[in-house]
Amino acid sequence: MKTIALIIAFTLLSLLGYSQETEGITITVTIDNVKNNNGHVLLGLHSAETFMKGKGIQNAKSEIIEGKIKATFTNVPKGTYAIMTMHDENDNEQMDFETNGMPKESYGMSNNTMSFGPPEFSESKIEVDNKNLEFNIRF
Repeated sequence: MKTIALIIAFTLLSLLGYSQETEGITITVTIDNVKNNNGHVLLGLHSAETFMKGKGIQNAKSEIIEGKIKATFTNVPKGTYAIMTMHDENDNEQMDFETNGMPKESYGMSNNTMSFGPPEFSESKIEVDNKNLEFNIRF
């Protein structure tokens, strides 16, 4: 009888262990050239549908320490994404612009693409498949 109880207990424990496993990929982003420690850095993981339309499918807000940040997106399903980042110096959670339309705050994209004009998903896209990813984004 003790043997049966032990088998049931081990079976339940192993099932609970499997149920706690996470699915998806982890994406770690570092930025090491933030111009000052004011405010925070906002990050968004975007699909083609959410790109340049506000909040991403996952979002993060990171404290700046000595001009550097590190943020993580977890449980990211396979797919095509782009990462958008901005230094929100005044903590108003939006990009501020000059009167001529140029951004007042620093920003960066996955693949470190910086074109003249608005960022494009096709230039910033990354493929998430079956292994964790790490990116260093530059402002």
